[in-house]
Amino acid sequence: MSDLSAIVKAYDIRGVVGEQLDEGLVRDFGAAFALLIKPDSPSVVIGHDMRDSSPGLASAFAEGVTSQGLDVVSIGLASTDELYFASGKLAMPGAMFTASHNPAKYNGIKLCRSGAAPVGQDSGLAEIRDTVEHGVPEFAGQTGEITERDVLSDYADYLRSLVDLSAIRPLKVVVDAGNGMGGHTVPTVFEGLPVEIVPMYFELDGTFPNHEANPLDPKNLVDLQAKVRETGADAGLAFDGDADRCFVVDENGDPVSPSAITALVATRELAKEPGGTIIHNLITSKAVPEIVEEHGGTAVRTRVGHSFIKAEMARTGAVFGGEHSAHYYFRDFWRADTGMLAALHVLAALGEQSGTLSTLTGRFSRYAASGEINSTVDDQAGRLAAVKEAYAGRSGASVDELDGLTVDLGDRWFNLRASNTEPLLRLNVEAPDEQAAQALTDEVLAIVRA
Repeated sequence: MSDLSAIVKAYDIRGVVGEQLDEGLVRDFGAAFALLIKPDSPSVVIGHDMRDSSPGLASAFAEGVTSQGLDVVSIGLASTDELYFASGKLAMPGAMFTASHNPAKYNGIKLCRSGAAPVGQDSGLAEIRDTVEHGVPEFAGQTGEITERDVLSDYADYLRSLVDLSAIRPLKVVVDAGNGMGGHTVPTVFEGLPVEIVPMYFELDGTFPNHEANPLDPKNLVDLQAKVRETGADAGLAFDGDADRCFVVDENGDPVSPSAITALVATRELAKEPGGTIIHNLITSKAVPEIVEEHGGTAVRTRVGHSFIKAEMARTGAVFGGEHSAHYYFRDFWRADTGMLAALHVLAALGEQSGTLSTLTGRFSRYAASGEINSTVDDQAGRLAAVKEAYAGRSGASVDELDGLTVDLGDRWFNLRASNTEPLLRLNVEAPDEQAAQALTDEVLAIVRA
């Protein structure tokens, strides 16, 4: 078989359906995954999102798994964190069919080992790719069986068991599901809570007719912001396509940074486990480690990416981890990411007091940030070296290369990272105020784009 490096990514398998990904190839991926995990598990749990191609691809993958003698438990339509729940609760490796926020023509497979442990290039994906490229060996034994199981109610019950929502006041919350899997999970998770949901785009539609299901892009929040203001809601929530990420807007319709959400949830987890460890990636606000330490916790800084976050959580026993991209990881959720659980924490914190969400989250926002700024460059390494040379010798500057280039100038800092898939450099800047953040941004971009 031809080289599959174009679709076997660092953390998942993803490509254009009909061109790079079809049912025959996915069947081989299923068989290769079965060979990988067969020594440890006799069964695999499989879920899929609402894309037109997802049911057929999930079925083909199941055929590949059973062709190697393993059984399959199909949970059907699911969010990615619902699949992680099933993997953890049922103690089975899992496969989730989704391309998250990518356009409709794409699909993909997120794989995990039993207990929602991630499968990436270094933990199985490279081996799966190699097996498929060289031809999956035939299995002479009996094929496995496929059974169906609905875990949505169990998933919802489990999430609610992790957050005390018994004392919250009635809230009105606008939820933009972006025609993704939030429209499937939100009604069940919020059932019976004192929360009035104002639904937006709950119809499952993998063509994303209203806007991209990527809440990190400001243009995809416009409808939610307007609806929050129009209805006088207490908060707004926006989920991405597979509903594992959640973005929050306050009662004014203003976005709340994921760093502020990370700090808020961290303080709640530290209240339950004093002295606990909190993971944050190096692009989150420096307010996060400050607040963690002020609340008696230990803050651990990592590279960007769920595999690094989960590895550090396992190593340190951390109770929680957060990323600037609105991925939130919980030890009590098998160290997997779940935007839904983070959203429940935010609403619990809001509902336990009488103030507004902007007042609440304002306590966790201390600095001005540029947001991620992309620059197309011909020579990523050369531009990074030029920026390093410009700042490394400055008085009071510290430089590290944990992930790209991070330069700390005392009261302001920036990180510059190369994209793994495109000829881009990604810049994030933080400073005491907007003017200082803009000045440093302009200064760095002048070197990057020279």
